[in-house]
Amino acid sequence: MTVDPKRVFDVAVSGVGLVLASPVLAGVAVAVRLDSRGPAFFRQERVGRNGELFRIHKFRSLRTDMPGALISPTHDPRITRVGAVLRRTKLDELPQLLDVLAGHMSLVGPRPEVPRYVELWPAAERELILSVRPGITDPASVALRNEAEELAGAEDPEQHYVSVLLPRKVAMYADYVRSRNFLGDLGIIASTLRTVLRD
Repeated sequence: MTVDPKRVFDVAVSGVGLVLASPVLAGVAVAVRLDSRGPAFFRQERVGRNGELFRIHKFRSLRTDMPGALISPTHDPRITRVGAVLRRTKLDELPQLLDVLAGHMSLVGPRPEVPRYVELWPAAERELILSVRPGITDPASVALRNEAEELAGAEDPEQHYVSVLLPRKVAMYADYVRSRNFLGDLGIIASTLRTVLRD
């Protein structure tokens, strides 16, 4: 049986990360529950490798009693007080280490989208992008780190996402898959950490 070094790295880092971050995970979970009514975790169906559906884990950052669009700009009234901090620090993404450990995701890979948006991808790019595990971070995550602010400035955030941001993401996802390698992944992780710490 061939050993996949990327998968070995994912399992090792996510496993150690979950152990080391367990106090943070517990503290954030309590803060989310105390701040607003609803569960600590947000789970949503996303499209994974080979088109298989899975439910992603994130800390909940939106109110549960206010329905709205799939996307959420910076000033979305649904964002809770704790949720605003989690989004700014990217701590809301930390539970995705569970998805990496389970094999649904990788540390680095195209960000997993909801089925509705994946259906809008061109067929060729969709097949290419879905040939790998989606990731917690990728080049698009770094380049479009201010996505929520851009959406907040759009007249129609949903339309702006579909017509402007989504095509840019698809292009970057496809470029990543075509050129991905282990050293490149390490560089993306380093760039992500620098961006989070700087912001």
